[in-house]
Amino acid sequence: MEKIAVIYWSQGGNTEMMANAVAEGAKAAGADVSLLHVNETDAVSAAGYGKLALGCPAMGAEVLEEAEFEPFFTELEPRLGGKKVALFGSYGWGDGQWMRDWVKRTDDAGAILIADEGLAVHETPDEDGLSKCRELGKALANP
Repeated sequence: MEKIAVIYWSQGGNTEMMANAVAEGAKAAGADVSLLHVNETDAVSAAGYGKLALGCPAMGAEVLEEAEFEPFFTELEPRLGGKKVALFGSYGWGDGQWMRDWVKRTDDAGAILIADEGLAVHETPDEDGLSKCRELGKALANP
């Protein structure tokens, strides 16, 4: 079975909650999962996993977190061709443009997106949002 990495950045804990739920869902489906904060890995190591779930909240003017996550993703991007990838994150304002932009970048890199629109949850995920995260993890774990 391919190993899955759930790699995230979180400031207030919302995206971390989502990452934990994605990992739970993938584990429940029988996957071997590594749950990593973005500062615990690098793009080369991340690309070594068979499948990736990437989580980052919207920051500023609806962009990925700029100090750690954006540089990591920029380096990972050319390594995503043919790889199954799930994207998730939380936001507190705007309409989710950061996720649409991130999905496009990931698709343009040749990744196989598990959820065509990514999974964006407004503010703190409630049980419905966490359930969607677990389902995303299960979908990623399936062949």
